[in-house]
Amino acid sequence: MSSGIFNAMDVAASGMTAQRTRMDIISQNIANVNTTRNENGQVYKRQTVVFRENSSATFDSVLNNKLETYQAHGVKIAAIVEDSSDGILTYDPDHPDADENGYVERPNVNTVTEMTNLIDASRSYEANATVFNGAKAMAAKGLELLQ
Repeated sequence: MSSGIFNAMDVAASGMTAQRTRMDIISQNIANVNTTRNENGQVYKRQTVVFRENSSATFDSVLNNKLETYQAHGVKIAAIVEDSSDGILTYDPDHPDADENGYVERPNVNTVTEMTNLIDASRSYEANATVFNGAKAMAAKGLELLQ
């Protein structure tokens, strides 16, 4: 059996892991859509996941390699970053976190955007799972042919 099948499984597995983490962060954003004060007393800030290739190769070295010798390395989480945009001000003078003018700063989380991102992450996870299962089926068929 070719190591290419196992390489495909590794790439797909790394994609599933990355998308699962992305779905966790999106879920956290949605869960905190109304959190006006975190453990530090600050309004919750939306978080996003930054991916990068799971390789130490530089762009220059990849560019200089021949296309047919290049191997995919999968994806990894480079960072989970906080969105630095301002929160949303709403007038609610009875809220315990209201300022002297009666405004409350709410998180910079848009539920529609988060749900769209969640669907995208879910579909990406499913695509990676399909690739993984396809590679697994090919490996099983290869073993079956050897018998």
